[in-house]
Amino acid sequence: MRKIFTLAMLGSAALWAASSQAYDCTNVPQYANGSSYATGAIVKNQGNAYQCTVGGWCTVGGPYEPGVGWAYTNAWSGLGACNSTGSSSVASSVISSVQSSSVQSSVISSVSSVSSSVVVSSSVVSSVISSSSSSIASSLSSASSSVIVSGNEACRPDGLYRTPGQDVPYCSVYDSEGREKMAIDRRIIGYFPSWRLGANGTPRYLANNIPWGKITHINYAFAHIENNKISVGDVTSPSNPSTGLTWPDVPGAEMDPSLSYKGHFNLLTKFKKQYPQVKTMISVGGWAETGGYFDGNGERVASGGFYTLTDSQANIDTFADSVVAFLRTYHFDGADIDYEYATSMKDAGNPADWSIANARRAKLMSGYVALMKTLREKLDAASVQDGKHYLLTVAAPSSGYLLRGMDMYQVTQYLDYVNIMSYDLHGAWNEFVGPQAPLFDDGNDGELQKWSFYSAYGIGYLNTDWGYHYFRGSMPAGRINIGVPYYTRGWRDVSGGTNGFWGKSPTSNQCAVGLTVCGKGAVGIDNIWHDIENGAEVAAGANPMWHAKNLERNIAASYLSAYNLSAANLVGTYQRFYDPVTVSPWLWNATTKVFISTEDEESLRTKADYVIDKGIGGIMFWELSGDFACPNDPTQACTVGDTMTTVLYEKFADTSVYGARKANRTMPTETLAMSFSLGDYPVGDSNFPITGKLTLTNNSPLTIPGGAVFEFDYGTSDTGNIGDQSGLAIQNIEVGHTGNNIGTGLDSDFNRARFSLPGYETLAPGASRTFTFTQKLPTSMYSNWTVTFGGKTYALSFDYARGAVLATSSSSSSSSSSTGNSSSSSSSSTGSCTDGVNVYPNWPQKDWAGNPSHAVGGDKMAYQGSVYRANWWTNSIPGSDGSWTFVCSD
Repeated sequence: MRKIFTLAMLGSAALWAASSQAYDCTNVPQYANGSSYATGAIVKNQGNAYQCTVGGWCTVGGPYEPGVGWAYTNAWSGLGACNSTGSSSVASSVISSVQSSSVQSSVISSVSSVSSSVVVSSSVVSSVISSSSSSIASSLSSASSSVIVSGNEACRPDGLYRTPGQDVPYCSVYDSEGREKMAIDRRIIGYFPSWRLGANGTPRYLANNIPWGKITHINYAFAHIENNKISVGDVTSPSNPSTGLTWPDVPGAEMDPSLSYKGHFNLLTKFKKQYPQVKTMISVGGWAETGGYFDGNGERVASGGFYTLTDSQANIDTFADSVVAFLRTYHFDGADIDYEYATSMKDAGNPADWSIANARRAKLMSGYVALMKTLREKLDAASVQDGKHYLLTVAAPSSGYLLRGMDMYQVTQYLDYVNIMSYDLHGAWNEFVGPQAPLFDDGNDGELQKWSFYSAYGIGYLNTDWGYHYFRGSMPAGRINIGVPYYTRGWRDVSGGTNGFWGKSPTSNQCAVGLTVCGKGAVGIDNIWHDIENGAEVAAGANPMWHAKNLERNIAASYLSAYNLSAANLVGTYQRFYDPVTVSPWLWNATTKVFISTEDEESLRTKADYVIDKGIGGIMFWELSGDFACPNDPTQACTVGDTMTTVLYEKFADTSVYGARKANRTMPTETLAMSFSLGDYPVGDSNFPITGKLTLTNNSPLTIPGGAVFEFDYGTSDTGNIGDQSGLAIQNIEVGHTGNNIGTGLDSDFNRARFSLPGYETLAPGASRTFTFTQKLPTSMYSNWTVTFGGKTYALSFDYARGAVLATSSSSSSSSSSTGNSSSSSSSSTGSCTDGVNVYPNWPQKDWAGNPSHAVGGDKMAYQGSVYRANWWTNSIPGSDGSWTFVCSD
């Protein structure tokens, strides 16, 4: 990998100084481990200056020792390298090193082929340019202004978008392979609900109940959007669960008095001091608050939420700025966006939001892309200021129906990782009874059978494996987490199937708001975690797993009274069954004909093995308070516990690292600067086959000639039959899966396609070309692109591959002459710009008599050493008028 300045040239101290502002430490005290430090205190340690951002943590020392402890970025903000005379002398020393005769030639020769993955601050570049010799200044001026010398890039995850001009401190979170630094090698992410407060005697769940030593991330559910800003309501109210409530009667839930806020946020911050390896995220939205929020009285305000937030960039900017401030105020490690859903499919998401969302379906995805890009860039800027990388994640759907209306989910480039909601794949919103979180398809899904899906596509898409492969098409496996439920879904009066499995429930008109027909959901003792709508119980078979375990034991537990139930409601017996093909447990009550889809230790172990085998990043679950602890005595009741989380911890505590690379093939390191955009997708059910327009823009200094061959991967969530409506004669050169996906899932990660730029076209610097592709099933964004011309193959920059080197005119030439046979032949075969092109007046087209007379659109002609392309029929001198476009010149 080429760099402007190498470690051998400047040394690590100079590099640190070049990428950080120096700080005058003349009167700054030396940090002393164990001393008391208030928020705002400034110290020096290990040659650098730091400012305390969380007083209670700064005093702890150990893992919080500034610049040394592995969790110090949670307590201290870096101010820069110590220098008693300020930054000017550091800049001078760097400039002096650059100007020295011993390094000038190396700098000049390497700067023209600078790596896109190495960056230097623009202020340092400017100083060097203004102070150094003209030859160095000329070389630096021709290099990209965003190219900066820094070690942080070495830690950037493969495929993660790089905010231009920002030296993001990726190494505060990721290692030198781009893998997240955690106490164990796979993620265990639990959502923590703010509303399990023990009302009316129901089980309470607070931060002290979290199994902190067995998880890696906590997602706090939920913040919402209010006046285009992130909010948890009135933070000054003593009754606010997030910032105001206290629980003095609960051992372990005592407030940290050093913090200015109380409530859940106080306890989360308090326990993070004890468990600094655990990251906390603020999750925004959720099913109920995507399009509105609940006010202080518990009434839902239909404000529009994400749907109206993304109406304008000004709204988005306001929100993103508020997120940055929120993370800093309450010491969260990042933001998790739970937008349900930015899809064009009509009547998707919460029915309470349809009146707002349906009118905006055509532009929801473009607004979502703008939102995530803005969040990424503003969080990156804050990361640079605070000396710690802020995470950005999403909760994403796994249903092919929803994803079909989300273009190519082109926000994955902005995410540290995605949490797939691979649950709620079946539920009482319709009559098709089945597992809510199957790992694999078994060919018997009643919903897919009704719509002839198997006969049309040959695979099933309502399963975790399909959802994983959808996202794997554009992300490394390690930046994906599959989701599992710690709760149930259920139906009553079920007929058919095997012990209810793949049976049917009667249809009903007693449905959730917005639905006119649904399945007959389980109620009462089979639905204790139900929602209330219009004063009535929503029939859904929703229960925490600790209650499902008591049903399995046929125990009428003492907590039933808190839900207005009693032993009299326990009718019949519940028997557990397990399907090894879909990896799905369930309960069946033959007396009441109730089917309850569950998740338990057996299914979790198999899913954990799947995660390990595939190199997946980890598992996310909804939610912490649904976990259970059961006595060995089967006559005793189960309670809230951490059994399921313990299963995951024991599986992941001693295993291999996750997959950190997006491509599973060797990719070229030399990369063409290109960008893409997507658009013109038909809305909702009109989008069949899935058809959209992909525009590629050449941002490199090289002209891509006619006949250039493009290749790309796309996920095996599609059947490997991509087509085009652009006359490209696209070919599927590798098909990653054939046949059904019963029991074992999809065979591999990628299909691969190839097309050629028409021989009469070129893609000049700054030019764009739009292609129309068609697919049967949805995939995320095409990835692992290459383009081959002139005997050389390049990667494309919008894949954001680690170690990529941007190609320039000079670098391509020098590398061609220095890399051996293939490059030499490439150089000689390229030859003159005018080679093989008709020279005026030797017209490529003939008149009726067979005499050369004119050119038509796409024809190239050379004139006075330059090549021009005809825009339409013409017989004018090439380049003399608007009928010609300049292509190149010798």
